[in-house]
Amino acid sequence: MAGNPDVLLVAEGTYPYIRGGVSTWIHQLITSLSEFSFGIIFLGSRREDYNKIQYKIPKNVLFIKEFFLFDNQDKPEPKALERNEILLKKIKSLHHWFKKNNGELPERLHKKDFYLKEVKEEEFLYGRTSWEFICENYMDFAEDLPFVDYFWTIRNIHSPLWRIASIVEEAGSSGLVHSPSTGYAGFLASLIRNSYNIPFILTEHGIYTRERKIDILNSDWIQHKKFFYQKEYGEIDHLRKMWINFFVGLGKITYKTASLIISLFEDARKVQVSLGAPVEKTKVIPNGVKIEVYEKARKNQDRLPAIALIGRVVPIKDIKTFIKAMRIVVDKNSSVEGWIVGPTDEDPDYFEECKKLIEVLNLENNVKFLGFQRVPDILEKVKLTTLTSISEGMPLVVLESFAAGIPCVATDVGSCRQLIYGGLNEEDRKLGRAGRIATVANPGDVAKGYLELLENEDEWQKCSRIAFERVSRFYRFETFINSYRKLYKELLNGRHIF
Repeated sequence: MAGNPDVLLVAEGTYPYIRGGVSTWIHQLITSLSEFSFGIIFLGSRREDYNKIQYKIPKNVLFIKEFFLFDNQDKPEPKALERNEILLKKIKSLHHWFKKNNGELPERLHKKDFYLKEVKEEEFLYGRTSWEFICENYMDFAEDLPFVDYFWTIRNIHSPLWRIASIVEEAGSSGLVHSPSTGYAGFLASLIRNSYNIPFILTEHGIYTRERKIDILNSDWIQHKKFFYQKEYGEIDHLRKMWINFFVGLGKITYKTASLIISLFEDARKVQVSLGAPVEKTKVIPNGVKIEVYEKARKNQDRLPAIALIGRVVPIKDIKTFIKAMRIVVDKNSSVEGWIVGPTDEDPDYFEECKKLIEVLNLENNVKFLGFQRVPDILEKVKLTTLTSISEGMPLVVLESFAAGIPCVATDVGSCRQLIYGGLNEEDRKLGRAGRIATVANPGDVAKGYLELLENEDEWQKCSRIAFERVSRFYRFETFINSYRKLYKELLNGRHIF
């Protein structure tokens, strides 16, 4: 199939190469809205970081175009470029806005011509102007850091901007552009929106800026040292702060450019507004699940004493807290098993750390990695589901669990409290709780929730009934998909929402 799609989806590090979460959401959107044609722009880090496509691509996808932001072979050939005072002012304006990202957002920063014509990539990478600018800023702000760390941080922070700007023409036009996040995907969608004058929908599943901050503060790839001029031990070091501010800046550009800013629950919408989203552009559309898919799982009464954590094995899911909580549970009841269900190849080092922790805690017979599985098959067997994440949006796995009548124990992140205790409205709250909320990174509190439900069948049955009733009333797939069908039709027909 060829031509311009109705909807251009920009996916950063997700569909179609990574299963679960946002990727599942994208796949459901495409397959359920078969009356629309889609194009997919996939933004990845490096080619070698991804394996084969994980989904059967629907027929209404016209194309998938892949771009890798940190591949060295995509960079221009090195060449010497002389100092240029006009160029220096433009480079300063670019760096200083992303460094501080306060005040009015300059129009030129969210238009592709600034990166392709005014400050070209080779001038930023190889020009004397850029070199002297980096040296000057190093002496003024980061003299206590190793220069090589500072230099490569500046290069790595800014260089994807030019790669993204160069993608705009290759992406081509469409009826509208839709991004499931801010960050690099949101920035590309902003440039496409401004270049082709088409509507731009942003749907944030989690708050991207917060999630990147968590990643950056816990990362090993940014050297973390206590330097002489860093006065307080709790102070964020200069390199991490630059990365965090950069992603905050991308978020502000995305919010300013988007025609509509969607969140999955009300608290997330409020966070978006606090981070710069114009309140009049914001809207809440919760996720939904196909309840009938989980009917067989819901009717099964013969369940194993097993707890399933369904998700990627990555630090933000805090698999280690689940493993530690299982040690507490197994000490009380040695028959309980913990199943970690999801891909393990996204962060191999973290996967190895988790396996080692299982060995150290002598849990090899109780905690098992099952890899990717069909969720309905898992939910047919287990007694509980869990999430021990340190950040979430509105996790589909909780809704899927409820559709199967299975209570969930989750940490107090994202919409988990709203889903488990009720929070959409007074009717929802009156239903009661469908599991337990636990403190983040607290294995004892998590284990307490597991044991309360595993050891009290009456309480489990009550939570099970409430879970199914909640998802049946408030989180049906038809409501979710029809909301996007209506939005797509309005925007493609030229009817402005605001």
